Order: sequence, then C-alpha cells, then structure tokens
Amino acid sequence: MVNNNVLISRDVVFHENIFPYHYSKPTEPDPIPIPNPIPDTIIPAPSDTAPISHIDQPISTNNVPIPAEHTIQPLKGPHRHVKSPAWWNDFYCNNASDPLHTSCSFSSSHNDFLAILSTVQEPNNYMQAKGQEEWENAMQQKIAALEKNATWEVVDLPKDKKAIGSKWVYKIKLNSDGTIERYKARLVVKGYNQVEGVDYIDRFSPVAKAVTVLLLLVVASSYAWPIHQVDINNAFLHGFLDEDIYMSAPDGYSVPEGTSESQIVAVKQFLDSEFTIKDLGHAKYFLGLEIARPIDGTSVTQYKYIRDIIQDAGLTSCKPTHTPLSLGLKLSSQNSPPLLDLEPYRRLVGRLLYLGFTRPDISFGAQQLSQFVHRPCQTHLDAALHLVRYLKGNPDQGLFFPCSNPLTLTAYCDADWVGCVDSRRSLTRYCIFLGNAPISWKTKKQPTVACSTAEAEYRSLGATVCELQWLSYLLQDFKIDLPTPIPLYCDNQVAV
Repeated sequence: MVNNNVLISRDVVFHENIFPYHYSKPTEPDPIPIPNPIPDTIIPAPSDTAPISHIDQPISTNNVPIPAEHTIQPLKGPHRHVKSPAWWNDFYCNNASDPLHTSCSFSSSHNDFLAILSTVQEPNNYMQAKGQEEWENAMQQKIAALEKNATWEVVDLPKDKKAIGSKWVYKIKLNSDGTIERYKARLVVKGYNQVEGVDYIDRFSPVAKAVTVLLLLVVASSYAWPIHQVDINNAFLHGFLDEDIYMSAPDGYSVPEGTSESQIVAVKQFLDSEFTIKDLGHAKYFLGLEIARPIDGTSVTQYKYIRDIIQDAGLTSCKPTHTPLSLGLKLSSQNSPPLLDLEPYRRLVGRLLYLGFTRPDISFGAQQLSQFVHRPCQTHLDAALHLVRYLKGNPDQGLFFPCSNPLTLTAYCDADWVGCVDSRRSLTRYCIFLGNAPISWKTKKQPTVACSTAEAEYRSLGATVCELQWLSYLLQDFKIDLPTPIPLYCDNQVAV
C-alpha cells in the first residue's frame, strides 16, 4: 500500500494488526463540525504496529501548524489511452442517422403499459385452461360462434376416412390502457397432418403482408393521423371447398344428441344474431406489436414477444452477446449429428422469423437458421440460442417512424456470392425506406447458382425492383404520388 504496488503470489503473509488504509492520503478536506471545544494540542500518530482505534479528523486552528504528513496534495489521475475492443473493427460504429429509441424514450404511461404486458400469462394448452372460468366461457363463446356460422356438421366418421385433430389457442385481449378487455379462445385445426394431393390440392389465405402494416403506420405517422383499431368478435373465413374435411371434436365440446324440438328452435333463434364489432380505442397492442405515439413520431416494438422468447428458451439469466451470430460463422447441414427432438428448434425459429417484423438486425440470422428446420443439428440450435442472447441485450429496441417524414422510396441492395455452403447459391439482401423509415427488408437465397458476383448482384437488383414496383402500387392505393425515378443503390459497378 505504501509503494502502490500489487503483487500476485501463492505464498503470502497476513498482517492482521496493520490497518491497510492508515497511510492513505485524503483527496480533499472534509471537516466535521464538533460541538465540544477542541484543545490546542495534537494527538501523536500511533505506531506502525498499533491497531487504529480512531479516525484522524482534519482540525484547523490558528495557533498550531498542520504537520507535513497531513498536508493535502492533489492526486494525479491515470492517463491511460482507452482503446476500443478489437471486434469493433469489423463494424461501422456511430453511423446511425437517427438515435436509437428504446424504453427509456417512452412515456411513463407507455412504460406502465409494457409492464402490464409482461405480467399477462396465457395458457399453452387445454389442460392449463380447464377449470378456469374465464377461459371456459371463452371456449363456449367460440363454439357458439362456429355453430352460428354453420362451420361444421356433426356426423359419423366414415371407415375409409381419418379425422384431423384440433387445438385450442388462448389469447388475452387488452384495452388501450393495458387492462384486460376479454379472454379469447381460438380453435385451430392441425393442418400439418394433412397430405397434399389427398386432403387438399391448393392452399390460400388472404392475409396482409407485414410491409402493408408498416407502410400504413409510416403514412399515419407522417401526416400525424390518429391510429384506431377495432376487433371483430368472431372473424370467419368461409371458403368453398371441393374436398370433405373431417375434424375430431375439440376438447371440451359435447356432441349434441336427441331430437328435442325446443332445442332446435333455440339454436335457430341463436343463429339469427349478427356479428358485432368492438372499439378498442387508440392502437397500442396489435398483432403482438406495441405501438407508442410520442410527440415526434411512432414507435413500434415487440418487447413482450422477445421476453417470452427468452423465457421459453431458458435464458433469462444468461449473459447477452453483441452480435446476432458469431463472427465468421458458416452454417451447414453437415455440421453435427441431427437433433433427436426437432420441435423446440422449429418453434424457436418460427418465432424469430415473426420477430423480424420489427427487427431488421436479425433478418440475416433468422434466414440462416430457417434453412435447417427440416434437419437441425446441435450447431444450429447453439446459433439460435446465440441469437436469443443477442435479443436479451436490447429487448426494447424496434422501429421508429418520425413525424413529417417525406414519403419517398429509397432502396439498398446487396448480394452474398456463393453464400450458401451446401448449395453454393448466392443470397439476395435488400432494405427499402419510405422517407427515413424502413418498411421492407429481406434476406433470401437465390433460386439458381450465380456464375459471378455481377450475376448475383444483378439478380439482387431485380428482386429489389420487383418489391419497389409492388410498393409503388400500394402507395397509389393510399392516394400518395411518388416522385420518379426511385433511387436504388448497389455496390457493384459491373451490375449497374
């Protein structure tokens, strides 16, 4: 302590009778007022071996000079040159045009709303929901709505047919202030048990693309429009099918028996009721998206969704990582033996793909992991968990759409030549901005092998132009005139 040296050794001697900080010099005087009169004498300092029984206090008097050992000297701070970590050299740091918007940027009311979302627990299966009154009522309401729409007919299963199973999916609907609006139960069919060409010929579901939702939010934020949402109690897709589909009775459903005329009349009267729509107020929680409306724009995050992913992966106490994937990692189908249980990996990758709705930074990692859902290995699972650890470091980051945003399209594209180790095909990557807000991004493997980097870059340009053309049509539907031509940036001079 006297020489300011630190020695590391396995053979040490403990001096238990010496106080280690006795000879440390104070950095600045901190006199303590004492009500009692102070004598004009100085107590001599104890010896080196005597234990300390008191703490010296700086005493200022006019008659007694201060000894030299109590003279206050300014401490010289270290002048070390702080170096950035070596792995920062692989990135362009501090080049973001807009500041990051996290939960620290949200209002207190929106932070309270996010806290309520984190405490909401939903059942994962019928056995967890069974016996809870709110979920029992939700299932009965859903069955009544399906019977109202004449979704099915109760029949005996033919001998040469096989029934498809069903499953209950539970969801808690929230008001704009975070309070519970209602408990909703959805009945879904296990369509993955169907065989193409036997149970069905073609499949189609008219759903909105993620780009459409983001574009709507950008336009509303640019014009400072209020965003409201409504909910239909029971949305029913009535398709005309040529095939007969047999489904097993859902859990908790009792097949009606008998020919009671009064019950038949009651069912007919119930079927005469109409659909109702509920006003949920200002949009705050939509499709798993937390929407905040600060003064300067609109923020879209998936904080609760990320927390659920981290919890289901068992990584709530893990150490975060700095990158979505390990630097220089090349995933291949021949990395290691396949996993015995494929369900956890497939479920995790599916959730990561949906998380890309608001996280462009994981688009490449999710695309790489999704290539191996048919035969995942331990290496692929480790990479997926590495991506979850990256999300733990910034679970509240998302997209920000500023107000007074110029509604002009700008696109950037790139290609990774021979990016796939197994098929030797290249990767197409692009990102499209509407003003200063990203609305469309993708990382996708090209359908054929490119013979050169110029060919790979040219195909990436073609895919980006197709997306720009579709977005221009969509903006025309919003009655927005786009200036032409649309700038498209590529880093390959030969392809341009």
